[in-house]
Amino acid sequence: MSKEFEQISLKPGFMKHNGGVLFKTISKDEYEFKATINKNHLNAAGITHGGFIAALVDAGAGTAAHRSADNCPCVTISLELKFISPVHLEQELIGNTKIQKKTKSMIFLTCELKAEKKIVATASGVWKILNKKLSGIGPGG
Repeated sequence: MSKEFEQISLKPGFMKHNGGVLFKTISKDEYEFKATINKNHLNAAGITHGGFIAALVDAGAGTAAHRSADNCPCVTISLELKFISPVHLEQELIGNTKIQKKTKSMIFLTCELKAEKKIVATASGVWKILNKKLSGIGPGG
């Protein structure tokens, strides 16, 4: 599908303020996103803050839900994260999202986040597909 990553954090907001998210469509059920860790992403221990990782997964997987829902806006219903290993300054985080099931109103997906080919977090979530005409909102990013 798309060969290059595109910046999805175009509107002012949390993810744009924190460096943005790059996104790519692999297939109708597989998507990829990435970001590079900067100093402002680190916690007091000098590793990437879990809140940033959660926000990145929410934005990247949320955009996958949005794209798989024919660009209808989607909102996060639930997001379960498992933090597996630390992420350090200047590492590139790459998220791979797979749509597991799509209904008329919900999207169920899984996500794996890696740094240097090592899994650093896994996630599963449910997104609600909103009525495009009523919501007035777009993808998360």
